[in-house]
Amino acid sequence: MKTTLLALGAVALAAAALPSTAQARCDGCGVAAGAIGGLAAGAIIGSAIAGGPVYAAPPPPPPPVYYEDDDDGPVCHFERRRVWVEGWGWRHRRVEVCE
Repeated sequence: MKTTLLALGAVALAAAALPSTAQARCDGCGVAAGAIGGLAAGAIIGSAIAGGPVYAAPPPPPPPVYYEDDDDGPVCHFERRRVWVEGWGWRHRRVEVCE
């Protein structure tokens, strides 16, 4: 019974909200026009503000520079080697190796 009364009340409310054929004016058109105008103005102002400078990515780094060794001395470099450390045993250390 309760759902029947609720359904009848909803139908009556919907029928009262429908405009009749004699009512040809638009009651909410001013609000809709104002909302559309506000959105358009916001888009125009926002695009004017956002039209600032455009930043590009930084240029790539320069290629590495290689120098020739004019010295005829030995060429040295570091290697990881296994060495005996007294009291600790075998350990891995960086050792300078000259050829």
